[in-house]
Amino acid sequence: MLPKLWIPQPCASQPSLANFSLQREVSLLGTLKWRIVFAMPRGASGLSMAAGLVLIGIGPGGIGGMTSDAISAAKDADYRRYEAYTALWSQEDLESLEGEIGEIRKVMRPEVEAPVELLALAKTHSVALLVVGDPLQATTHVDLQLQALEAGVQCTVIHGVAITGLVTGAVGLSNYRFGRQTTLTYPYGGWIATSPLEVIAVNRIQGLHTLALLDLDPTGEGVGGQKPMQPKDAADAMERMALKLSETLGELPKDSNFDLMKIEACNKITKDFAELMVVLCSDMGTPEQSITYLSIEELANAENGRLHCIIIPSEPSDVELSALSRWSKK
Repeated sequence: MLPKLWIPQPCASQPSLANFSLQREVSLLGTLKWRIVFAMPRGASGLSMAAGLVLIGIGPGGIGGMTSDAISAAKDADYRRYEAYTALWSQEDLESLEGEIGEIRKVMRPEVEAPVELLALAKTHSVALLVVGDPLQATTHVDLQLQALEAGVQCTVIHGVAITGLVTGAVGLSNYRFGRQTTLTYPYGGWIATSPLEVIAVNRIQGLHTLALLDLDPTGEGVGGQKPMQPKDAADAMERMALKLSETLGELPKDSNFDLMKIEACNKITKDFAELMVVLCSDMGTPEQSITYLSIEELANAENGRLHCIIIPSEPSDVELSALSRWSKK
């Protein structure tokens, strides 16, 4: 039988009576106790978090890829911001997430790299920054952590599934054989950067695979209007890089053994470019996920998927070659 409770009428600063629960406790000595637990109605879940910034990894796409801790923290935050320039969820998945955790506002590169408004809000409220994948995969968010520390704002992290671990595991290539990662960029203002192909070349001559992420922003400004690079764009960008690199090899430094190795690697990849094989990874971690092992020429005609990255393998081992053959175009 429940005990009789006398609860005074709450004033404006007290929690509503509708938001309390009665908990029955029995001590080790057998003494029966009753506890009233109040919840302050602040976040979408009805609970309030301490003021501060929470970087939440939301995985590659869809609520199903988020951890329960990530969902709970996002619900409990006073404000939710979705970082929409380093990676993207589909609009459908975003709307589904918003229905689950509460209102979300999109923020772009300037608001994250110069987070005056974000940190000011986090000094008095709990603010969740939702980041596709894992929040600390990009140096942008590590810098945000450091700025929060300098501003005296508590910053915590809830990690998520990152594309780097997801892709290397799914494709079947040895994780120990991946070299430096790179990003294939759009030719901003007609400028063709050859550095991504240089990274791939140096990795390959050392027997290392390369994960290449694809650009999201044709403008390079990170303020909106994203257009995820498609396979044909990636193939075209790489072909332009190979052509430019072959014409500018003589301009590369020759001061060290590494420089000489790099020249050899770049010379080889530009000569063998037409024979290059790649792994196209599309919409990874979602129900639409697809993996295809194909030539650079076939990449130009691939049309499946929304969001992509590619792997450029080095010489595969026998086991890796068997794993890759599963993804060959039939």
